[in-house]
Amino acid sequence: MPLPHVLLSAAVSLDGYLDDTGPERLLLSSPADFDRVDEVRASVDAILVGAGTIRADNPRLLVNSAERRAARGAAGRAEYPLKVTVSATGELDPAARFWHTGGEKVLLTTDEGARRAHALGIAADVVPFGAVLDWRVALEYLHDRRGVRRLMVEGGGTVHSRLLRQELADELQLVLAPLLVGDPAAPRLFGPGGYQSGRLRLVEARRIEDVVLTRYLPTAPGTGDRVTAADRHWLALACELAELCPASETAFSVGAVVVAADGTELARGYSRESGDAVVHAEEAALAKTDPGDPRLATATVYSSLEPCARRASRPAPCARLILDAGVRRVVTAWREPDTFVPGADGSGVLVGGGAAVVVLPEYEERAKAPNRHLEG
Repeated sequence: MPLPHVLLSAAVSLDGYLDDTGPERLLLSSPADFDRVDEVRASVDAILVGAGTIRADNPRLLVNSAERRAARGAAGRAEYPLKVTVSATGELDPAARFWHTGGEKVLLTTDEGARRAHALGIAADVVPFGAVLDWRVALEYLHDRRGVRRLMVEGGGTVHSRLLRQELADELQLVLAPLLVGDPAAPRLFGPGGYQSGRLRLVEARRIEDVVLTRYLPTAPGTGDRVTAADRHWLALACELAELCPASETAFSVGAVVVAADGTELARGYSRESGDAVVHAEEAALAKTDPGDPRLATATVYSSLEPCARRASRPAPCARLILDAGVRRVVTAWREPDTFVPGADGSGVLVGGGAAVVVLPEYEERAKAPNRHLEG
């Protein structure tokens, strides 16, 4: 199921703390960075914090700029983003500022938490999810029932850690402040647990007054039919590569990326790359890998279009090339239509060869974009 783009936002001290243990909130960001955060808030559909953040900080989570609120209204959006919190117990202060400022509010909770929240008179739409709150189901609800396409998560560390460990976070925006806390009793951004293997990808580093903003994207693919945020990033890249293809009236424009299990990019390619009029995207990418690379056995191939099952231009179709390379997982955006090959079923060939095939239809329109001239 489609999920919102989940953006984790946090500021930490040089030694990784979110706060100290004093009675007042430790201000880690600079004035200019607070304004940047306000700009990000204005750009999203919803802002989420955990129950612990409401208890500890009593936040309002508003868009402070009147100009930004006006711009949201002019675009047909609510003045403030939807405010969301998550609490398994429902034990929250009904007088907290979170409930009484801004626009709509939602409490995602369990059945027992919902009973408690209603008894307390919490001023929000209380949504129970059964005996246990499942984060993926909660995000699906926000996407499908609330129209949330971009979700900003502002804390706390437990929520950030859980979303990263469950590979549901699409982006981490981390501000590093020139402070040292040094108190082991103070809250840290990330707790212990199993996170993605390998390195995250740094996509931005920017000085803002005396703090530094860094933006990271996850890179480690899922396994089998389990979809991670990194799967969406890599498939989006495959769709971007398809835009580089020289136009053709007799073949699709497709992009492909081969990614190791730890998130290392092994190769990329696109249709008709390097002047080869008949080369396919997956073929071009796999040709750049070392056939003896043991990482291929646990790699994922991302292709904007389902790998072909039959072709006239070369002896082996791309589905067979993928299997012969030892790859056993493919993520694609679009099933091959009958435009050139009636009854194409590259997915059937792959599954028959023991590979898992994942289709993310939310990327279908992006995959089709460079092929619009073939429709009709």
